[in-house]
Amino acid sequence: MNIKEIAFTCYPVTDLARARHFYEQVLGLKATHIFGDATTAWIEYDIGGGTLSIGNGAPDWKANAGGGCVGLEVEDFDAAVKQLKTHNVSMKESFETPVCHMAIVSDPDGNSLIIHKRKACGCGSGNCQS
Repeated sequence: MNIKEIAFTCYPVTDLARARHFYEQVLGLKATHIFGDATTAWIEYDIGGGTLSIGNGAPDWKANAGGGCVGLEVEDFDAAVKQLKTHNVSMKESFETPVCHMAIVSDPDGNSLIIHKRKACGCGSGNCQS
């Protein structure tokens, strides 16, 4: 088997309307594909070359606060953190590494997301290696 890329990242949600409010109104994502209806659906948000999905159509697929995580690269880290705080989003203290800034936040079901900003490295690529 030769895995070529990540097809999508997906989170199960318990309340589709509440989850869509978070992903679309708080994070500002635009739904690119919606399969289902207002109560049971699979929703896709295309971001750059990847796709973040949410859904609630599989009964054995449950939201899990200790489950997977997706990192969302932002243009302005401080502005993103400030916006999330104005929406009272559950957030761990932000922290800095040698190559980036990160803040771990939770969606309404407790799924973790990382708000992420790469540091400029001076090499021009933005993909600094430590």
